[in-house]
Order: sequence, then structure tokens, then C-alpha cells
Amino acid sequence: MTTWMTILGIVVFVVGLLFSIAWHELGHLSTAKLFGIRVPQYMVGFGPTLFSRRKGDTEYGIKAIPLGGYIRMIGMFPPGEDGALQARSTSPWRGMIEDARSAAFEELQPGDDKRLFYTRKPWKRVIVMFAGPFMNLVLAVVIFMSVLMGFGINTQTTQVSSVSDCVIAASAKTDKCTAGAKDSPAKAAGLRAGDKIVDFDGKPVPDWSALQQSIRDTTGPATITIERDGKRQQLHADLIENKVAKTDGHGAYVPDEYVTAGFLGFTPATGVVPQTFGQSVDRMGSMVEQGFQSLVNLPAKVPDLWNAAFNGGERKQDSPMGVVGAARVGGEVFSLNIPPEQRVATMLFLVAGFNLSLFLFNMLPLLPLDGGHIAGALWESVRRAFARVFRRPDPGPFDVAKLMPVAYVVAGIFICFTLLVLVADVVNPVKLT
Repeated sequence: MTTWMTILGIVVFVVGLLFSIAWHELGHLSTAKLFGIRVPQYMVGFGPTLFSRRKGDTEYGIKAIPLGGYIRMIGMFPPGEDGALQARSTSPWRGMIEDARSAAFEELQPGDDKRLFYTRKPWKRVIVMFAGPFMNLVLAVVIFMSVLMGFGINTQTTQVSSVSDCVIAASAKTDKCTAGAKDSPAKAAGLRAGDKIVDFDGKPVPDWSALQQSIRDTTGPATITIERDGKRQQLHADLIENKVAKTDGHGAYVPDEYVTAGFLGFTPATGVVPQTFGQSVDRMGSMVEQGFQSLVNLPAKVPDLWNAAFNGGERKQDSPMGVVGAARVGGEVFSLNIPPEQRVATMLFLVAGFNLSLFLFNMLPLLPLDGGHIAGALWESVRRAFARVFRRPDPGPFDVAKLMPVAYVVAGIFICFTLLVLVADVVNPVKLT
């Protein structure tokens, strides 16, 4: 049964992956057609074509390898000195094997001179190239917000899981009481496992984050209102200063960093708690911030990836994953011994995280990524505005094709990194459990 659930999880993730790719390319396709650009192809996947159908002047199809997708637009680059035009793919990988100009000259048809990508105003080209990543961002936000508000997330609550017997500094990294250690304020006050804290010092407690901050801001006497066996009662505690784990401002603990703050002495229980709209927006902001930081830190993770792939080193939980690794995690999700709704919610989070990563990655201002083409269009706007202000001749469209040598280097680096992640995902995968 576990094997079948694992296979089902992998299949579900692959379907989510294909939909995300198709959704991304739909953004490019719809805006390109909106601005009158001819699009000969819309494809999901690479390699041999499994299915295709032509509608109007566009061929729609699915290819055998579900590792990306692309649309082809006529006139992605301005003509070179020989006057040749190019039907350029939005895919970074397919773009590597395409000649910058001459190969697509044969695809031009009568009337295409009015349907070329490079002839559109820079702001229209920015919209076309931004629309793909933006579709991924929209999908990520919709899924994240739906799961956070509709289902909830496993988070710490204001219910007591256990009470510390004595006062121990968090930096001690032990839960054993030493001789002569004082009872924790929670134990001295009579707090018990299962109690739910509803008020702290006369103020309602909406969630664990607020309660944690109130405790840390308090030293000395405090009144705690709890629910026990369906009845409310008040406890009186005398909080003390202690060394506790530092938090990142969103409730998560920072490893091996400590601060001196008020201490009560209990461990909160965890549970699946639906989030409010405000909490969901705040958490989404944290996810975007963490995703951006992970992207910045990507080069620094290469040594650990190499050790995990070839030297049997530890594969860390925050290690970069590719499609293979994410699919394996998807299989693990469906094989977990948790309620079905939690499996679905976790899988949706995985797909949403993939879409958020696609958005951030594609917005890098590097060719052959979408962000590189956006940067080229913006630079063209600056050049033309500068020429108008100083009454100089119009410099014309910015020739992005001249940056193709740089694009080949960048794409080569991406391919090497992708292969490294693939090897690590196969021989030493990130595990959910």
C-alpha cells in the first residue's frame, strides 16, 4: 500500500509540475497574442512530441520530457547586419541550441513584418516576458492562501504540551535538572499539560506568537487565565529571567543563538490551525523573503551539494532540490501516516513552493531567463529616453542577441548546477521524515 501511495504522490506532483509549466507559458502566449505577435508554437515539455494540434497560426502540444516548456515568438531579436530575423524560444534550455538569428528566418511568412516581437514597444515586451513568471506567482499565492486560510498549518498553539520541572537555560541543551535547581515558574504556579492559556496578565492571547512575546517581555508576578476540563481558572506565576532561544520574528527559533528574556517554563502543543487573512499574508511575505534569501545563498550551497552527491556527506534539509528530488518528496508526502487532508495540503504547499521558486528564479536579470529579456527591454527604454532628452538620433531596439555569448555561459552554469542537484537527488535525497 505504501509503495502505491508513493507512486501516486509522484504522479500527482508531476501533474502539478506540468500544469505549472503550462500556466507559465500561457502567460507568455496570451500577452504575446494580445499585442499581435505571431506565436508558431506552444509546447509543454522537451524532446519528441507526444501530441500536438494546430489552432490558427499556433501549434499546441505536449512533449515527452516534462522538464520545462516554451513558446516560440517571431522576431524575438532584431535583424542582424544580414537582415535575418529569429523566432526565439522563451525556454532557457531550448534557447541554447538555437542560432541567434538565421535558423528561424525560414519561419517568416508574408505579413510577419507587422507581427514581430522586437517591433513592439519596450513596455509591451516587458509585459510579455513578465507574464510567465507572474502566472507562477499568482498560482503560488492562490494555493498558499487557500491552504493557510482553508485548512491551516501545523503550528504551535497556546495549549500546554509539557511543563518544565526546573529552570534550565536553553543554551545548556539538556532537559535534566541539576542538583539544587529551582522549580520552573510554570510548575510552581500549578500549570499542567493539557491546560489552554486564554489570557496572560489580563490580556487575551490570540495565538502562540503573541503569548510567547508576552512571556518574554515579563519578569515578576503575572496572572495566567487557563481553561482546564472546560472551566476557566486563574494561576499566579512569578516569571524570572533566563537564557532562551532567539526567534526570527516569525516564531521560528534561530539555531544556536540565545537571548535573555522572561521565562515561564512550558512547551506548547502543536496542531493544525487555520490562519487569518492577515496571518496568511504575513506568512506569505516570510516565504517570499526566505525564497529570495535561498536564491542569494545558492552558490554557497554548492560545496555541501558536491559532498552529498560524491562524498557521502550529509544532505541538509534546506539543500536545493530539483524536479527529481521534489517528486520523491511528493511520493513521501502521500505515504506518510497522517490524515488524507494533511497529505493533500502538504502536496499543495510543495507545488506552491515550486511555483514561487520558478517566479524568483526567472526574474533574475540574466539571459536566457525571462528577467534577462526584461532587463534588455528596460535598458532600451532608458537609451531611447536619453536620446529624446538630448535630441539625439533614436538608437533603435536594443540588440539582445549580442549578449548571447553571456547567455551561453549562464545557461552552461545552470545546466552544471542542475546536473549536480540531479545526482544528489538520486544518490542522497532530501527526506521529509
